[in-house]
Amino acid sequence: MNYRHAFHAGNFADVIKHIVLARILTYLQEKPGAFRVIDTHAGAGLYDLESDEARRGGEWLTGIARLLQARLSNETAALTKPYLDIVRAFNPKGELKAYPGSPLIARGLLRPQDRLVACELEPKARKALIDVLRRDEQARVVDLDGWVALPAFVPPKERRGLVLIDPPFEAKDEFERLGEAFSAAFAKWPTGIYVIWYPAKSRRATDALARLVAQAAAAAKPSGKCLRLEFSVAPQVDGALTTTGLLIVNPPYTLQSELRTILPELEKPLGQGGAARFRLEVPKP
Repeated sequence: MNYRHAFHAGNFADVIKHIVLARILTYLQEKPGAFRVIDTHAGAGLYDLESDEARRGGEWLTGIARLLQARLSNETAALTKPYLDIVRAFNPKGELKAYPGSPLIARGLLRPQDRLVACELEPKARKALIDVLRRDEQARVVDLDGWVALPAFVPPKERRGLVLIDPPFEAKDEFERLGEAFSAAFAKWPTGIYVIWYPAKSRRATDALARLVAQAAAAAKPSGKCLRLEFSVAPQVDGALTTTGLLIVNPPYTLQSELRTILPELEKPLGQGGAARFRLEVPKP
């Protein structure tokens, strides 16, 4: 897929992923015990929406820009507020010029006792991430391949937290590698929350991944739950990303009902050439 995020920052896939991320971290805040966020493919952290890359793609214009202008019900506005407050914090004058990536969304929802580990191998992205998190005692940037880091960093000492797996999908075997890496990490930490992002371009590949992840969750003791979310903004066409997918393992018990409130209200603003559509289900092992 060659998913260079500078071209896609703030697009509909980011919006969906970061709403889910923020809802989970908001839930984790409800208990006083510390938690840790492990971001295996963290990226640059903050993206300039006025850069050549962002202007060339312009995907944020049909993503975060539309959500910020959308009229939401009071319930959905409250549920999306933790995420949108972080986006607004990076745009203090009210003009949308920057978009925070997953590490900064997570960092914005850490309490003093919580920690973030962000893995990034690509040198320019890693330098940018270090710059934006400089002297932050709660966040650590690691120069390590996310696939190596994933089994190495679990379980965290806090024993509570979330692993975000959001690879670039540049290799042909990325889906298979993702399934293997998740299985290895989950075997070591079956009580953690895992959020797995994927581009939904091949039904065969996405169904196989969902089945593998659901099987691993079901086989754990105690057995875990898996939630599958796909959000489509337009019919699939060659080369374009029109459907984003998330697999959430051990989701908070509140998440499914929250998403059933939020997602219908995103269909109109995020749709391209018509209303978007979504599916939210518990995949069969």
